[in-house]
Amino acid sequence: MSKVSRRAFLAGTASAGALTVAAVARSGGDGDPARIASEGEAGGPRYLPFRGAHQIGVTGPVGSLPAGAAMLAAFDVTAEDREHLAATLRDLSDEIEGLMTGRPYEERDPSLPALHTGALGVQPVPTELSVVVSVGASLFDDRFGLADRKPRELVAMPFMANDRLDPARTHGDLLLQLSADSPDACLFALRQLMRRTRAGMVLRWTVEGFNRRDADATADGAPVRNLLGFKDGTENLPVDDDRTLDRFVWVADGDDEPAWTVGGSYQAVRVIRMLVEFWDRAPLGEQEAIIGRRKGTGAPFTGQKETDEPDFTSDPEGKITPLDAHIRLANPRTKETEGNKILRRGFSFSRGFDGSGALDQGLAFVSYQRSLERGFLAVQNRLNGEPLEEYIRAEGGGFFFALPGVTAGGGWLGEGLLA
Repeated sequence: MSKVSRRAFLAGTASAGALTVAAVARSGGDGDPARIASEGEAGGPRYLPFRGAHQIGVTGPVGSLPAGAAMLAAFDVTAEDREHLAATLRDLSDEIEGLMTGRPYEERDPSLPALHTGALGVQPVPTELSVVVSVGASLFDDRFGLADRKPRELVAMPFMANDRLDPARTHGDLLLQLSADSPDACLFALRQLMRRTRAGMVLRWTVEGFNRRDADATADGAPVRNLLGFKDGTENLPVDDDRTLDRFVWVADGDDEPAWTVGGSYQAVRVIRMLVEFWDRAPLGEQEAIIGRRKGTGAPFTGQKETDEPDFTSDPEGKITPLDAHIRLANPRTKETEGNKILRRGFSFSRGFDGSGALDQGLAFVSYQRSLERGFLAVQNRLNGEPLEEYIRAEGGGFFFALPGVTAGGGWLGEGLLA
């Protein structure tokens, strides 16, 4: 999205300062609320709080739009032992906190390397940057003695229907999801985090992308469109409803999980290639039948606007909305499937073209959920064999667990895991 459209949206919907203060309060942020609120009132990008019960990048600040730029960066941990891993996570957390909250960099003697790349100027500027740190199943092998602390459902992502997973772009010990208002802000943050932690972790794979604001978006509708041309994010979980987030996103006491996981969330990542040239040749009616919505408005076939609830009960044979339409399989809207909701936080990507001259574009699908089994996997099992598979295939990603947030001064991400 452009900076102009972001400013127009924030100015036209609510006081950005109030939104920022709400975000700080919700996360228990440690930034200067007066400073952050002032920048929000100006309508521009803000610094975001690092500290809180949950990592703020999982949901984004209340009232904010999806970030204009995003990146996933998976790492293999090269730390020698558990103590070295703890030091790496402390350094990673400290650098993330400085980047998100706008902590000034110390000026050093010119004979020494600077403490930052300078890509965004002499001192950090607010870019709406958030960084989510997650751990993969492979971190719980025998290297660090963490096997008994692995989240119960965390496994290496298996091959699913229609997958073409590339090992070089799949899995990882650690995953960073970076979001900001521009691509250079994400790249700057990644370089700073890598230089701070190079002794303990090495890059495995990345995917960079964007979210383009939908000019026709309504206040309650999906704010972006994907590269298939359809609205993306319709009926996503509301991030301003703590009860809903507690039910579907955050691991809680009593979930039969290790105690340290409370406040964290399972993360599913699917780097999905879209065969866009093939899709572009499909008739509009066929595209809409595959998705189950009107391409222009996002409205279901049984409604007039995007936010209308699809009516499947009066269409049991699928004469209006096909039984294998994407939205009908993903969310049948039955009592039995009501508990399978997930929070979607993906973005589009473009990686040029492949060896056959076909465009390499698609969706970096990201979802957060309290349970992989009740969330992503339940939804994906219903989608297996859907007509949309003719136009898409997953080529990378993995299952991860987003660490709980940091609430205490001096604390760091992963402290509970390694305690």
